[in-house]
Amino acid sequence: MRLHHLLLALLFLVLSAGSGFTQGVRNSQSCRRNKGICVPIRCPGSMRQIGTCFGPRVKCCRSW
Repeated sequence: MRLHHLLLALLFLVLSAGSGFTQGVRNSQSCRRNKGICVPIRCPGSMRQIGTCFGPRVKCCRSW
């Protein structure tokens, strides 16, 4: 039974550590690091939004 608790705790640690990688881009430096550009309007046709740069109105866009 103790082994089950240990495995459950280990699984929780692995999943919680990986959750940081799913967070969106929130500033211009992280946008550029993720090979994106900041645009004040919608992302152009061949690009998709990966986060924001300075707030909800300025989008961080990256090509597919």
